[in-house]
Amino acid sequence: MEFFELMKSACDKVEMSFDEKTYNKFITYKDLLKEWNEKINLTAITEDEEIIKKHFIDCINAFKLDEFKKCKSVIDVGTGAGFPGLPIAIMKTDINVTLLDSLNKRINFLNQIKTSLNLDNVVTIHSRAEDGARQKDLREKFDIATSRAVANMSVLSEFCIPYVKVGGYFIALKGPSIDEELEEAKKAIGMLGGKLLQVISVDIEGTDLNHNLVVIKKVKATPNVYPRKAGTITKKPLK
Repeated sequence: MEFFELMKSACDKVEMSFDEKTYNKFITYKDLLKEWNEKINLTAITEDEEIIKKHFIDCINAFKLDEFKKCKSVIDVGTGAGFPGLPIAIMKTDINVTLLDSLNKRINFLNQIKTSLNLDNVVTIHSRAEDGARQKDLREKFDIATSRAVANMSVLSEFCIPYVKVGGYFIALKGPSIDEELEEAKKAIGMLGGKLLQVISVDIEGTDLNHNLVVIKKVKATPNVYPRKAGTITKKPLK
């Protein structure tokens, strides 16, 4: 039960309710993640406690931002094993969460989680980020685009900002050193229609880890030339 107390404490800090039913969903998610991870590469983090802290609690910390509590629609770009989109969907069932990933085997895993946890508020899409952002029903349709991907902010912004409606937000979950990365990405963020609002430091319950939530507001429409073609974005980041 120590995991329950750990997660409950993290939820209390971001003013989110947490009960046994929600906890059990996370435990089922954890067990399926470990089971599938033996067949396909989903995460390098495989210990129960590490999964709880470094995946689940890290994602729950997104609710430190009121934007996540108020929004109606979120797209998690390059979601991988479902982080942060699935924990957000589990915690707040009135948010419609779209999970987008380029690997079909990961989509199969996400669909298994969706079915096992009865997550009616989750949709999965098999697509590259730059292709999905050109689809009419996805482009500039979401209150929030989020990502916990490892790409730098210039690249991540081009992948994510085109999905956000004007007035919405791109919120990136990033590691501890972000200042230099943001300085390099400032121009790219502006070119894509975004404006950096703030960077919020978060501590992960039960660890000495420190992460950041990067909050970018969509202040104008993304020009039609973005996102560029597959491959170009990572080889030639906007500067």
